[in-house]
Amino acid sequence: QVQLVESGGGLVQAGGSLRLSCAASGRTFSTYTMGWFRQAPGKEREFVAAFRWTGDRTYYTDSVKGRFTISRDNAKNTVYLQMNSLKPEDTAVYYCAAERFGPGSNVHNDYANWGQGTQVTVSS
Repeated sequence: QVQLVESGGGLVQAGGSLRLSCAASGRTFSTYTMGWFRQAPGKEREFVAAFRWTGDRTYYTDSVKGRFTISRDNAKNTVYLQMNSLKPEDTAVYYCAAERFGPGSNVHNDYANWGQGTQVTVSS
């Protein structure tokens, strides 16, 4: 298993940017597919982005394509989510997830490891 700790959330105006970070424990980070999910009040947890452990594939939900970028630094055991052109509908708790040798799934049940979440609030 891997322990995940998110940071970087906060309050931002619409059109602004935030960068979320997720630091992972252990020495096998490079073997984990890393994902970002979010959950708004009263809604189900939804997929945002994923970076496959092979290093060659990224995946995004349609609503964030062109605005969000997922990246990873295996030397620092960290995955990032750069969020630009933020909208009020991006407001949610953002969760980091990890699955060893994962395929890059957009289904939250396919990830065994989760962080505690970080709040992102976008004001209009």
